[in-house]
Amino acid sequence: MNKNKFYILHKNCLNFALTLDCGQAFRWSLTEDGGIHGVAFGKALTIYDKGDEALLLGADETDFNKIWKNYFDLDRDYEKICKKLSRDESLKKAISAYPGIRILRQDPWEALCSFIISQNNNIPRIKGIIDRLCTALGDDLGDGDFSFPSPERILEAGAEGLAPLRAGFRVKYILDAAEKVAGGTVDFDKIEKAPPEEGAEELKKIKGVGDKVAACALLYGFGKVDALPVDVWVKKILAELYPNGLPDCTEGVRGIAQQYLFHWRRNLEE
Repeated sequence: MNKNKFYILHKNCLNFALTLDCGQAFRWSLTEDGGIHGVAFGKALTIYDKGDEALLLGADETDFNKIWKNYFDLDRDYEKICKKLSRDESLKKAISAYPGIRILRQDPWEALCSFIISQNNNIPRIKGIIDRLCTALGDDLGDGDFSFPSPERILEAGAEGLAPLRAGFRVKYILDAAEKVAGGTVDFDKIEKAPPEEGAEELKKIKGVGDKVAACALLYGFGKVDALPVDVWVKKILAELYPNGLPDCTEGVRGIAQQYLFHWRRNLEE
């Protein structure tokens, strides 16, 4: 593994363990020595949280500024956002119970493909499918790490090449997504510049992409922090706490609000 080291001082509202294990990314796992290891944007990274600072093993200053600063959304003022969200009592409880969750800014293609795979699936199985996909078709980064394969690489593999993933009905959706993204039918640049509603319609050109998958791709891949993915847990939250919709304090950051509520509500039953 790349032995570059980069230290960052912790900011308020930054907890790596919570952020990387709250259902928004699927390529991070704990190491035997207490680190958190994963791959994003073709770079492997191991994070050691040391209280007031964190060691990023595998990153130098260039990588940090080019990839990880944006990936962990470090330029956004989460302290201000959390203070605003805490005007609502339930959100205040969620943020107090799980402080430091941030919305990751993942590669748009990886986020889209990952949440297509996530449909009617559980997290261990999602991680297994994605791991098999990367091992089979991604670039070998060394030390057992692989990049996430491009749409073009997936198209080359075809249905036969994706069969070992054991992804079931999702294979045809993955292939359709790869074809439309590689061919420009779904334009990521257009989505980047568009409001969430227009971006969602662009993504829903892909077979198997409905409101929830589109919202996840927008939130976790395009940084649209007002996008609101609604899954089983969020439906429960809305029915139990917000039958008339999320409170006004979530305006503009509904995606961040739902991430706190999602993790809080899900853990109440675990």
